Amino acid sequence: MLFSSITFLFLFLPIVLAVYYIVPGKAKNIVLLAASLFFYAWGEPVYVILMILSILFNYFCGRDIRSHEDDPRKAKLSVMFAVVVNILILGFFKYYGFLLDMLNAVLPADIPYRELSLPIGISFYTFQAMSYILDVYWKKAEPQKNILYFALYISMFPQLIAGPIVRYADIEQQLIKRRMSASKIGLGAMYFITGLAKKTVIANTVGAVFEEISDMPAGSLSVLTAWLGVFSYAFQIYFDFSGYSDMAIGLGKMFGFDFRKNFDYPYISRSVTEFWRRWHISLSTWFREYVYIPLGGNRCSVSRNIFNLMVVWTLTGMWHGAAWNFIAWGVYYGVILVMEKYVWGASLENMPGAVQHIYTGIIVLVGWVFFFSPSLGYAMRYLLAMIGAGAGIVDAEGAFFLLGHWLIYLLAVIGSSALGMRLIKGALKAFRSTAAQMAAAAVIYTGMFLISVAFLVSDTFNPFLYFRF
Repeated sequence: MLFSSITFLFLFLPIVLAVYYIVPGKAKNIVLLAASLFFYAWGEPVYVILMILSILFNYFCGRDIRSHEDDPRKAKLSVMFAVVVNILILGFFKYYGFLLDMLNAVLPADIPYRELSLPIGISFYTFQAMSYILDVYWKKAEPQKNILYFALYISMFPQLIAGPIVRYADIEQQLIKRRMSASKIGLGAMYFITGLAKKTVIANTVGAVFEEISDMPAGSLSVLTAWLGVFSYAFQIYFDFSGYSDMAIGLGKMFGFDFRKNFDYPYISRSVTEFWRRWHISLSTWFREYVYIPLGGNRCSVSRNIFNLMVVWTLTGMWHGAAWNFIAWGVYYGVILVMEKYVWGASLENMPGAVQHIYTGIIVLVGWVFFFSPSLGYAMRYLLAMIGAGAGIVDAEGAFFLLGHWLIYLLAVIGSSALGMRLIKGALKAFRSTAAQMAAAAVIYTGMFLISVAFLVSDTFNPFLYFRF
């Protein structure tokens, strides 16, 4: 079930919210857990069993780790067992086909295997489970004794499918008791509608342009068309994923939870280092807290720090998918971040702001080529087209795409900076009284919702990009 679907918007969500607010306080978690499992089973009826097993396994592992707190050796063995099992389960579903393909490429015999669909959201809820296990081991959080609370933490439908990755320590107390109010519901609705508009109006529209361009042979693209394609993908993945995150944060608030933001206008960054502080913040934080710092972080020699960075970014690429293009994407960013830190970072800081923005934009756009390409060969052909090795500088297709979609590109540029929200806030401040501002906000967000629904009704099935991760 998609957040951006008629079934979710007009059936599932209204029913769940109504029941949630009708039942007494102690029953709210039961309602939310039941709704979350139903939500997941709607699209993954078989894999909901895998999720339940993951919940039970990690719940008892957390209890076992704390039971050995007086015996560091047993506690360490327990946490190692829990982490290894989680990684093996995730690795099996994400990488076994990739590994067998590589073996078949080098072995004389062909090993047959059955392709399995990737359980939706497994990368996200597995990382949440591992953060819980490690926080319990490091005594940053207490093991949850109530399995209902823990099950809700793992399976909560607002952020189950594509994040943000929520650390257990951040919502430990909210699972037990949380504040709910009309103003919080209203704020949650505003977040949700903003995310819905990002997805349906902008992401899906520019995504359609990208699909048309990506269906063309890379060697037949002009410079203009190739750059329009990568710009379209950059806007699509930002508005798609940040839209989902906004919707998840908004839904969380409607149910009384406060999740941390996952995006902070990354395309305004002046360096790649800054970009990754603003993009998919929960994933970057997870790798910093649970991989980079345990490896030694930057409190070590330069060579060791470079090694730590490359390990983190190779793993980040692998987390996104079992394909060489994702691994290359991770290594690419690892190298760039190392170079920014130790080679040209100081010089970059002394350059004019416009140069910094252009530098960061080019690096990020090249990165997206590796990310969306089906193979490394295609990525190289696409990059060559971007510098003129394709079908010339300008062609009719590129001009058609640009002239036919200039307005949506303008909206994307405005929406990917703080300017869009400032315009809305400025419009509301034109009204003097609080009541008038609230009425104006209701009109604005109702209009955004209706426009989003109109786009949704006329659109084809278009799932969120990060569902496949």
